[in-house]
Formats: sequence, C-alpha cells, structure tokens
Amino acid sequence: MITEIFTSATYGVDAFTIRVETHLDSAAQPSFTVVGLPDNTVKEARDRVSAAIKNSGFDFPKGRRITINLSPADVKKEGSGLDLPIAIAILTETSQIKPDKVKRFIILGELSLDGKLRTVAGVLPIAIETRKHDFDGLIIPRDNADEGAIVGGINIYPFDNLTDVVSFLNDELEVVPHKVDEKEIFRSDNDFLLDFSDVKGQEEVKRAMEIAAAGAHNIIMIGLPGSGKTMLAKRLPSILPPLTREEALETTKIHSIAGILPPGKSLITTRPFRSPHHTASDVSIVGGGMNAKPGEISFAHNGVLFLDELTEFKKNVLEVLRQPLEDKIITVSRAKITVQYPSNFMFVAAMNPTPAGTQKEMNMYSGYDIQRFLSKISGPILDRIDIHIHVNPVDINDLSSKRESERSEKVRERVIRAREIQLRRFKNLRGIYSNSNIGSKELKEFCRLDRGGEEILKTATGKLGLSARAYDKILKVARTIADLSGSENIGPAHISEAVQYRSLDRTNWVY
Repeated sequence: MITEIFTSATYGVDAFTIRVETHLDSAAQPSFTVVGLPDNTVKEARDRVSAAIKNSGFDFPKGRRITINLSPADVKKEGSGLDLPIAIAILTETSQIKPDKVKRFIILGELSLDGKLRTVAGVLPIAIETRKHDFDGLIIPRDNADEGAIVGGINIYPFDNLTDVVSFLNDELEVVPHKVDEKEIFRSDNDFLLDFSDVKGQEEVKRAMEIAAAGAHNIIMIGLPGSGKTMLAKRLPSILPPLTREEALETTKIHSIAGILPPGKSLITTRPFRSPHHTASDVSIVGGGMNAKPGEISFAHNGVLFLDELTEFKKNVLEVLRQPLEDKIITVSRAKITVQYPSNFMFVAAMNPTPAGTQKEMNMYSGYDIQRFLSKISGPILDRIDIHIHVNPVDINDLSSKRESERSEKVRERVIRAREIQLRRFKNLRGIYSNSNIGSKELKEFCRLDRGGEEILKTATGKLGLSARAYDKILKVARTIADLSGSENIGPAHISEAVQYRSLDRTNWVY
C-alpha cells in the first residue's frame, strides 16, 4: 500500500504542490530514504521526524524500509517545511491516522525533536498557491497563522505540535479556521517615527525628494559629510503613497520566502527601506548563491533601495544594478536553477563630491580632481538616475530657527494626488503605474512639449551633452513636476526645473 498526501514548497517567488508518497516494506536492513531531489535540509528531516514521532507517543515503524518520494521528482525541494507532511505520511501508512482526511489539506511545518511545530518560510506564496486548488485548507505552525490567513479565501488551521495535528486529522479535535483583521493591520502599521519636519532647512532637497516620490524617480544626493543626506533618505518612506493590497502581497511574498519577515508580522504594509553596507557583495545585492535566493534589490521591491557612500561600493556591485533599474526584474541563473525576482524599487543614493571631509578640505581639490572622483560612478548608472541634487551644509540660521518645518503628512498628500493623476493617465496601459515607468513609445503621447519647452530642452541637451536616456529622464521628471502643480501640459518652467536635476551630466561641473 502507498500513502499519498500533499504539501508545498517555493520556487522563486511562487509555490508549487508536492505529492508525498510513502511506502513501507519489511527489510533485513531497516532504512529511511527520501528521494525526489531533496536538499540537505530535507534529507536531515529523517532524524527530526523519527524523534518527533517517538517523543509524541506514536509508534515509529521498526524493522521496515521506509521510502518517501517527493513528486515532481525533477524539481529540487528545500526547506524544513517538509518535516510535518513526511511525519503525517508515515503515521497514515502505519494506520495511526485515518486515511480519508489527509488528502484534503496542504500540510506544512518544521518539527522539533519533541514534536513541537516551528515556523517555516514561504507560507504566504504557499497559501496563495493552495487557494488555486480544491483543498479544504492549509495546516501550518501557529506562528505562521497570520501570514497564511492574510491571503483570504482559504481555511488556515494552525497547530502547536504533531499530537494536535494527528488528533485533528482523526476527528478527535475540532479547530476553527484562523482569521485576521486586514484593515487593522494596515491601520496600525502606517505610523512613521521619522518625519520630514525633523530636517531643518534643505528646502531645495526636500522639493527634489517630493518630486522623486511623486513619480517614483531614482535620485542621487551629492554633498559633504554631515549635510543631511542620510537623514533625508531615511525619511523618504514617510512621504511615499501607502502600499496597495496587491503591492503588499507581492512584497511580503519575497520577504516570506527569504524567511526575513519580522516575528509576529503577517504582512508588509509599509514600503520597504533597504540600506545595505558598502562592503556588500554583488550576490547579496541582486541575489544568487547556490539556491538562487533573492537579494536586497528584491527585498526593496515596491519600496526604497538606499546606497549610502555610493563611491565606496565596488564597481561590479554597481554595474549589476543596470538590468533591474531598467527592467524592474532580476534574473538569477545558476547551474541547476534559473529564477526571476521582481525588483521595482526607487533607487536612492548619496555620495561625497570629493574625498574631502570638510568645506575647508574641499577647496584643496580642483575641478579635474572632482570629475575624476565622480567618474567612479559610470555613465550608464548615472543615466538611470532621474534626479541629481546637491546637498549643501545647513545654514546656522536654519539650524537655530524656531519655525516648524512642513510635516511629512502634508507632503505625502501632494504625492498621493500626483500618483492618482498618473494612475488615471495610465489605467489602460499594462505595467505602467507612475511617470518613471513611461516607455519611450509612450513619451510622445504623455510628455508633449510646447515650443518654449522644446527650445529649453534642445539647448540643455547640447550644452550638457545628454544621452538619449538622460533626455527621456528629463521629460519624465518634467511630467511629474507638472502633475504636482496640477497642470495637464508640460510648460517651460517644468522643463527648466527638470533640467536643473541633471547636474552630474555637466562636463565641467564644479561643486
């Protein structure tokens, strides 16, 4: 007799259903074998499962050869979530669980040696996959209950230990499906500790960041240490529009499969802010490794990726950002696996104009020295950054001023209104949700210029030696500036302001 039950595992950001087939027969040499491309974690499940079954008071088959097949056999299985389904399959095969109920559920969970269930990664995409099929529900560890229930449209049955799961499957224990209040989760998570009103002065930089937030544009800040670049960047999420439910699920899926959801967190409801150190490797930034895991650019999906001290990052790390900055996805290929991860993020960078640490030291450097220092950032990377803004040291009068700066809440209201204009504009276009996503084909339709605007842009293009990509960036930023002002048309003033945000394109630029 062969027992068959169902579980699930993740591949990239999606999940797939696994059949767990169990066969027992008598053997002179007892064995416990798991086949079907299991990784080392799944192979080690043999010891955890046998100990958990015995310590939970159930009988583990002695003197038998146990064969567990994980189908489909040509897809690698990884993670500790297969412990519980393997244990349930063995107990069903040995008639300790009634066979009529086990096939109606997706079963998932890691087992400790005493039979307790521990949290596992990837429950959210697994719950989404389970909802697509005709299962009665999902059996998971209690610590994953909120994460599974946030999907909706599926019964989530959380348990603390193997004994309770067996009692439930034998109709000896009644369990009510777990529910969560999604509105309460969104409401409680949208309070920001950091606010733009904390920043004294820097009105020009705040204006540039408002434009960046309104159009989802990439931005780079150039200024001396202590001028407030990092402080401003950390407050950017407080003026971004709230995540939609679809964006929240997309973002949470990535964090879920990577196992980095904070304890007790069922859904990412605020836009992520990722700030890797400049010593980070290219694999940690874009993803990879033996199992092609996601990296920082995917963890920042629908949020912000902030690279402080941009010139300190290794050149190869910066260059691998080209594809995701352009395509909004990253393809990670390894010998046995190729996966795609979403990476639609706002790229925010900060850098010093020279190696100088103070304004006094700054005066020691010539224009040539500055250009050579800035050349650490390649042209193709700068082309992909829409807004370049200088951050000057804060004036002492601004620091000592008692006047209260504008709060993030007010700025956010303007940003949301501008984003709503863009959503209406692009409602019939797939994959375009903000001005930064406008393709070259759509530029002519949505970024038309009058004669005055065309003359300004032509003059700027000639003087700055702009590339075609930089030309398009100016048009997109101008479109966002017009949206913030409530203007249907892009005027000369909008173009002029947008051109000012291309300072790093100036061939003879001196700070």
